[in-house]
Amino acid sequence: MARVRTRASQTARDSSGKLRTATIRMPEGKLRLLKSIANFEGRTITEILNELVSEYIERHRETLEFLNIPGFVQECQEGLREIRAGGGKTLDDLDG
Repeated sequence: MARVRTRASQTARDSSGKLRTATIRMPEGKLRLLKSIANFEGRTITEILNELVSEYIERHRETLEFLNIPGFVQECQEGLREIRAGGGKTLDDLDG
């Protein structure tokens, strides 16, 4: 398992504006490929990882917003229990 130590770029500053350092572990083969891609694109591994992390956070932003709605998770869990018990509504019921 290879270790990558990277410094965050300006786009990854924390709320205080300070850059943070993170160490990640990844299989040696993936690290070699990542280094090759970074070299080919003329970018640093830090730039690539920051881009990927930003995309990951953006993909999950809506989920985080839903989870912050009071009672949302409990309501979802209750709905799943209702469906498992044979209750709930069909798509036709919801459409009409």
